[in-house]
Amino acid sequence: MAIESSRCTWMSRAGVGTAREPKIITPVTIQCMDSNDTGLPSPLAGKETWDYVEVRDGAHMFWWLYYADSPFVKYQEFPLVMWLQGGPGGSGSGFGNFEEIGPLNTDLKPRKSSWVQAANVLFVDNPVGSGFSYTDKPDCYATNVATVASDMLTLLKHFFAKMEEFQRIPFYIFSESYGGKMAAAISLALRKAIAQGELKCNFAGVALGDSWISPVDSVMTWGPYLYAISLLDNQGLNEVSSAAEEVKQAVEQQQFQKATELWSVVETVVEQNTNGVNFYNVLSQTSEDKSASLVGTNFLSMQASRHVQRLQSQSLSELMNGPIREKLHIIPDNVTWGGQAEEVFSYMAGDFMRPVVDIVDQLLAAGVNVTVYNGQFDLIVDTLGQELWVQKLKWQGLSVFNKLKWTALDDPTDLGVTGAFFKSHKNFAFYWILKAGHMIPSDQGPMAFQMMKMITKQV
Repeated sequence: MAIESSRCTWMSRAGVGTAREPKIITPVTIQCMDSNDTGLPSPLAGKETWDYVEVRDGAHMFWWLYYADSPFVKYQEFPLVMWLQGGPGGSGSGFGNFEEIGPLNTDLKPRKSSWVQAANVLFVDNPVGSGFSYTDKPDCYATNVATVASDMLTLLKHFFAKMEEFQRIPFYIFSESYGGKMAAAISLALRKAIAQGELKCNFAGVALGDSWISPVDSVMTWGPYLYAISLLDNQGLNEVSSAAEEVKQAVEQQQFQKATELWSVVETVVEQNTNGVNFYNVLSQTSEDKSASLVGTNFLSMQASRHVQRLQSQSLSELMNGPIREKLHIIPDNVTWGGQAEEVFSYMAGDFMRPVVDIVDQLLAAGVNVTVYNGQFDLIVDTLGQELWVQKLKWQGLSVFNKLKWTALDDPTDLGVTGAFFKSHKNFAFYWILKAGHMIPSDQGPMAFQMMKMITKQV
């Protein structure tokens, strides 16, 4: 079913369409032009489409595509970018869309640095149970990145078969946080599927943003990083480092469930010694001491509160479960946006601290373009830890990469002021994004937008 309108606004679009029975997953496309009399396309113009895919029996994944919206260039001439949120349990259709790179912000106002200006953007609520994705039964939740990759491959087969015009367009996977860990596994599975002729797709590369590729390298560098920026004293450094060492030992013994539990302990030690540093941007503190308010709580619930609930603020939840739900029309009555997020996180706990550096190595060896980018003020996945796991790569080009000097990039909003550094060699690149925390597009939208265009070879 397709709907077109020459005069409408976002809120008036929410009621467009006909009533549907729950779980009917016919896609809807809306095209909208500005409601003023200029006749010019507005930032709300452009086409969208969305759908559900049943990736396994009882496991339903939601995707939402925005076609590139340029008054001068056809959407077919822009790349296709898939965005994967972290958590696990975060929602691309919600947080990534309205808080980071989508055409509108949470106030439904146009975003100046929206990636839709230079790419077709595909948001997928992944793993199953995140955002508007949902499961019918507990045994449908993913417990490792292998299942996550398999589910996404099923969805992408459906997508590229249904949307044939995107089969030839360069396809990039961009990710954030735990989304990067999943993106690495998905990219490897996708490459193999393409080689075996299982789907048609012009896979052009993967970008790993503030990504949980080697969890232990992040945890082991929290103390030194905080100490270097005067957020720990000697005693605090010793306490954090001692707690982190226990995580390292558990990982080395491949006791990954135990390592996840100990990771939770380290975070509490960090909070107590820094008076509540914000793990997502060290320049700010958490609004409350969550560790104190969650004393006696199951550690998984505590971690879900720290790292998933922050992606589901009250205002965003009200938006997604209100106007957006009405707009989409295909969300089953028994599904609440973000309602299964904590379960997603809990079921992945045994895989959470497992590294995937070997998968990145396989991607590089296979010739896949891999980019790592990280925010200067991120703690949870600090740049020090990212640089450590990069040095563990067996990639043949690493020695040359290490000898290269980085290149400074101007801040797009303040020319002459450095906004980032980058370095690349063959099929590997690294971007150091300044003045940004964990959510780079939220903190430095114009810089993130420029980086995306560079990665997708548009500048």
